[in-house]
Amino acid sequence: MNKLMKKLWILGLVLLLAAALAVPALAAGEEAGEPASQEETQEDSGKTMASAVAIGLAALGGALGMGVATGKAAESIGRQPEAEGKIRTTLMLGLVFIETAIIYALLVVILIIFVL
Repeated sequence: MNKLMKKLWILGLVLLLAAALAVPALAAGEEAGEPASQEETQEDSGKTMASAVAIGLAALGGALGMGVATGKAAESIGRQPEAEGKIRTTLMLGLVFIETAIIYALLVVILIIFVL
């Protein structure tokens, strides 16, 4: 359990560092033309952060789900090699559903960025 907590802390620190490094990029104003008003800049920044968090969580959840499913399938095949075909078919179907959920999240993020 101690190793898991250490890994979670490291992951949290890496995510915090990535967010801190993204702040200057999000704070940059428009280069050409009229400068945007403060309200428009804050709204665009909010949409950008919301989109980044949404797709990040969707990708993280999908990756964790795929990892767990693949590990359990390999474990099951190891225990019952004669059921390999059925296990593999079920695994592939589950992975397709997980990937579909991630693609839906990507579509929602694209709508947030370009439509709202």
